[in-house]
Amino acid sequence: MRRSEFTDLRNYIFGSTAAIITNVSLIVGLGSAGTHKGPILGGLLTIALADNISDSLGIHMYKEAEGGGMRLSWAATALNFLARLLVSFSFVAIVLLFSVVRAIPVAIGWGLLLVVLLSYWVTASAKPATSNRALEIGKHLLIALIVIAASRYVGTLIAGYFPQ
Repeated sequence: MRRSEFTDLRNYIFGSTAAIITNVSLIVGLGSAGTHKGPILGGLLTIALADNISDSLGIHMYKEAEGGGMRLSWAATALNFLARLLVSFSFVAIVLLFSVVRAIPVAIGWGLLLVVLLSYWVTASAKPATSNRALEIGKHLLIALIVIAASRYVGTLIAGYFPQ
């Protein structure tokens, strides 16, 4: 294994984008359904553990199949899990600090900012260099916004079918 492959952060943080979109979508969807902080926090903590562990296992298996060696496979597993855990805890903090109504736009703003930053970093460090970074970042934002909008729609439907 080459040293640069082991130190390349892209090997460890690519699951973070999934964690960002999943956490924002959970807050938006459950918030739109009229859910209180408790169930939202329970969902976020479940994502922080169960979803992150399962995703990290998938990354571990992918790295093994890629032939990167056991050391890189375990490093990718552990560091991906930690990156996703930190992302998840940032959304837990938002829900703890704000009312559900206020947490929704704060989480959306924070999540979209993180997607932009990660997208910029990945496109800037891509080999060969991405020719149109703004287009790539725009695509990533569009996907995130579609998922967030779909989550809001589903949350609103649930609230309509199961009023509190």
